[in-house]
Amino acid sequence: MDSLNAHAALQTQHFIAPDGLSLAVERCGAADAPVLLFAHGFGQTRQAWRGATRKLAAAGWQCVSFDARGHGDSGRVADGRYHLAQFIEDLRALAAAQPTPPVLIGASMGGLLGIVVAGDAQRPVPFSALALIDITPRWEPTGVARILEFMRAHPQGFADYEAAAQAVAAYLPQRGARKSEARLHALLRRGDDGRLRWHWDPALLDVVEHEGRAQQQALLDATRRIRLPTLLVSGGLSDVVSATTVDEFMQLLPGAVHVNVPGATHMLAGDANDAFVAAIADFVRALPRTPAGVES
Repeated sequence: MDSLNAHAALQTQHFIAPDGLSLAVERCGAADAPVLLFAHGFGQTRQAWRGATRKLAAAGWQCVSFDARGHGDSGRVADGRYHLAQFIEDLRALAAAQPTPPVLIGASMGGLLGIVVAGDAQRPVPFSALALIDITPRWEPTGVARILEFMRAHPQGFADYEAAAQAVAAYLPQRGARKSEARLHALLRRGDDGRLRWHWDPALLDVVEHEGRAQQQALLDATRRIRLPTLLVSGGLSDVVSATTVDEFMQLLPGAVHVNVPGATHMLAGDANDAFVAAIADFVRALPRTPAGVES
């Protein structure tokens, strides 16, 4: 436990994105250690990774996580118009700013952004390896629809933390106990009307509506071009990733490693944190010393 505490001290920083927006970044672990860069899913924040980053930092890696634009403590675009290209450039710039090419660990949206960057044949790849957490370039639409339904619910917010806890418990019944007010505090913002609303900008939903589906073929094409060591960790109870989408992914990228976590849903790192950490640690320890690239 002393070792865990010694390496788990969190440093909060701000990174200026290419277009000038400020992104909240969290770092833990030794400054000279190999870097693991964590990119969260749509509607989440860097705090989704904290249980894992503390353990991985104690095991010898430097862990860097961040809030995507429009999420958590990162800036929101002034005109409310978000575009996938902005998220891609944010990730590319943050990865390139690390002391060594990081292993990109991306959940859901973060993983899709990682696929685009890693499969870009026209530009240098700023990663040394790629780990996709319960996401494949083709996904199950029913699972994504369930996520968006939750995000669209309660546009007027919540009267108190108890009401928010009930909503989360209904969405994540496998988690059992409701989230405490302390844990919900980081996920909610109190508006001028006194009501609590989720930490993300509601305008983000327009990105999914207008750009998400249109990118599917580009994601499949990008996956074919990836020449990085790649890990896919999928949840056995996921409704976003299925045996069908995993099989297709492995055909597109036959050198990838696949780990299935039987009792986990799409919220894999939260459902089975120990199994998630073990899968990442095993993958990273086995990586070659010389970073790979991308096929043109």
